Amino acid sequence: MAVFKKHYTPDEARKLLPQVMEWLTELQSTRDLLTHLDEQVGKALGMGDDVGGEVVNRYIRTLGKVKDILQRFRTREIQIKDLDRGLIDFPAYVAGKEVFLCWEKGEDDIEFWHDLTTGYGGRERL
Repeated sequence: MAVFKKHYTPDEARKLLPQVMEWLTELQSTRDLLTHLDEQVGKALGMGDDVGGEVVNRYIRTLGKVKDILQRFRTREIQIKDLDRGLIDFPAYVAGKEVFLCWEKGEDDIEFWHDLTTGYGGRERL
C-alpha cells in the first residue's frame, strides 16, 4: 500500500523544480526574518517591555507567510528534508517501488532517488 497519494515521474518533478527553488528561497528568507523578529520580541519581553505594535504584527504576518509557503509543499506532498541545505524529496515510483526522488539546492537536475527510510545517505542515481 502506498504511503503517498501523489507520485512524480522524474520529468514531472523536473518541471516543478524552478517553482520549488523559488519557494525554497522564499521560505529560507522568510524563516530568517522570523528568527530576527523572534529575537526582537524576546528581547522586549526579557526587558519587561510591553510587547505589541509593529514588531508583533510583523512577526505574526511573517509566521503566516511561513505557513502559507509550507502549505504549497504539503498540498503537493513534496517534502522539505533540510531547509538549510535545501534538501527536497518528491514521492515517486522506481522499478515499481515507492521511493523519493531526491534533489539538493545547487544541483542542476533531479538525478537521484532513495528509499522512503534510507534518506540522503541511501541515494542512488536514476
